[in-house]
Amino acid sequence: MATAFQNRAYHRKSFAKRIGSHLAGALLVFCLAQIFIVSKMGGSLILHLGVIVAIGGFAIAARGLEHRWQMLEQGGLSEGGLAVRFRRDVLQLWGASILGALLWIPVTIIFRFLFG
Repeated sequence: MATAFQNRAYHRKSFAKRIGSHLAGALLVFCLAQIFIVSKMGGSLILHLGVIVAIGGFAIAARGLEHRWQMLEQGGLSEGGLAVRFRRDVLQLWGASILGALLWIPVTIIFRFLFG
């Protein structure tokens, strides 16, 4: 029984790899939502360039988060401590991904109001 539990724990993905999967999915949702919102709101070339800059910023922040998790796994934290931090980071990641993309709605409204 103990060996079965140890084998299951051994084969489980590390937190760094799991956060990497969440980062990839969140980046994809972030990109698609931004492109969809800007195109449906009648976005101009300037807004599309802004989307490219926002995606680049998200990718840089994502790399920082991935590096943080690699460092946390090398530290001496317990499995439970890592799990709590992992859940918190995943919740913040997906919240930022969805809400960050929705921020383009007021930006495009203001842009259209100012520049027609």
